[in-house]
Amino acid sequence: MNTIKLNPNDAKLGLAHILVSFAAVFLGAIAGLLQGLVRAGLITLPSWLDYYELLTAHGVLLALVFTTLFIFGYFISGLSRSMGELSVGERKMAWIGYWLMIIGVAMAATMILTKQASVLFTFYLPLKASPFYYLGLALVIIGTYISGSGLLHHYFTWRKNNPGERTPLFGFMMVSTLILWFIACLGVVTTVTFQMLPLSLGLIETVNIELSRTLFWYFGHPLVYFWLMPAYMIWYTSIPKIVGGKVFSDTLARFSFILFIIFSMPVGFHHQLTEPGIPNAWKFLQVVLTFMVVIPSLITAFSMFATFEGAGRAKGATGLFGWFKKLPWGDVRFFATFMAMLFFIPGGIGGLINASYQLNTTVHNTLWIVGHFHITVGTPVILTFFAAAYWLIPYLTGRKLTPAMNKFGMFQTVLWTIGMFIMSTAQHVLGLFGAPRRTSYTTYGDHPTALEWLDGLFSNYVTMAIGGTILFTAAMMMIYIVIHLAFIAPKGDTAYPLAEAAEDASTAPKVFENWKLWILISFTVILIAYTIPIVDMIMHAPPGAPGWKTW
Repeated sequence: MNTIKLNPNDAKLGLAHILVSFAAVFLGAIAGLLQGLVRAGLITLPSWLDYYELLTAHGVLLALVFTTLFIFGYFISGLSRSMGELSVGERKMAWIGYWLMIIGVAMAATMILTKQASVLFTFYLPLKASPFYYLGLALVIIGTYISGSGLLHHYFTWRKNNPGERTPLFGFMMVSTLILWFIACLGVVTTVTFQMLPLSLGLIETVNIELSRTLFWYFGHPLVYFWLMPAYMIWYTSIPKIVGGKVFSDTLARFSFILFIIFSMPVGFHHQLTEPGIPNAWKFLQVVLTFMVVIPSLITAFSMFATFEGAGRAKGATGLFGWFKKLPWGDVRFFATFMAMLFFIPGGIGGLINASYQLNTTVHNTLWIVGHFHITVGTPVILTFFAAAYWLIPYLTGRKLTPAMNKFGMFQTVLWTIGMFIMSTAQHVLGLFGAPRRTSYTTYGDHPTALEWLDGLFSNYVTMAIGGTILFTAAMMMIYIVIHLAFIAPKGDTAYPLAEAAEDASTAPKVFENWKLWILISFTVILIAYTIPIVDMIMHAPPGAPGWKTW
């Protein structure tokens, strides 16, 4: 077993990110449970607690706080493991970034919980939050930029000191993800700096709503890939080692991440297909580009199953599907990841429906979208991060995953899978029946259509709440698992699973690490897709909208 240890300071830094990320899971899961029960009409909240306050907290804590902190904790530990310990300066930058993120999260969460920022996960204008909410979010992004810059410095220093050597796959993929993140954040930084903060501070009286939504979704969709790409990193760099195989194609893996850099940004209009202020031709262009992003995900799916088959056949499997039986089904590190992969199949198909110009008109702003979000982020990403925690936390704490905790984790994964299947299926079906997203419990005056949403098996808010309750139980189990692995599990050696390329693997072309080239191409595609429509939104803007506080 490979038990190469991290520098204790790097381990402490990575663990700090991961533990706080799971604190966000704890709070976000509570908010999710309560809002699901309210939406089904099963409970009534006390006067001091509001449904939209819970809805905002649930989205921000799970989709932004948990993912971002876990990803940076994973990056720090993986980079230190694969490319050597961080320097003192790089570690200081990461700590500065960490504390800025913590302060920012505390500011934003305080504003949400004190009813000063019930603006939901998307914080669309003209909904107006406290300026401290926007400042908190700004600090989180600034923190990621500082921490990410330190990680990039480490990567480029390693390349300078190791000329001619193949860059570890982990480092390559981390750089790709950070480049995407840095470019994507420019949109939300622009709207927060020049629209949201000035409106909240009273410096301006009205804002251009179409422009703000466009800038948000320029950021909002690549944000999904900022979540997905680290999950893919775990699939590519750790799962082959866990199943006893090797990376199927190092070159293909790197190529898929380059495609994400190029095509993930100029696709935001497929979230705005029903908005009249964007010409159809520009919507069509970005729909085409959206479908281009499917390619790296298909490459990843092919690579993973090729890895599984190769590992199984290396263990003596015969027949067409004999390799399937050779996979380590009793290992929660693999089982949880495999379940995450399975959920991404319907999640990806749903994404194609959402991005299709005609089909989108049926599902837009319905619960279908919420169901889709939960089987793309809520399972492929989050369940993969849960799976990684089974080896990452013990590795950082010098402990080990016991057989008993492995079995407990298997049960937790099954429960999460069942809960997500029930809840997301109900959300998809309810969405097809016209149930809207983002709304609290209402029967719209006992309208017959609304009453149908409380009748049937899967076309029922109660079914959705049952699935959510099961998910909440699984989330609390995961919190216990994290606490056990971090503080209670017996001391021992846990390996950091880093897969190796096959012996006959070809070396990736040098152009793959010509980051200036891929950034230039990315910006070129972005400018083609966005320049004319954004200029048109500014030059022919309708009268601006004043800010609203509706709670």
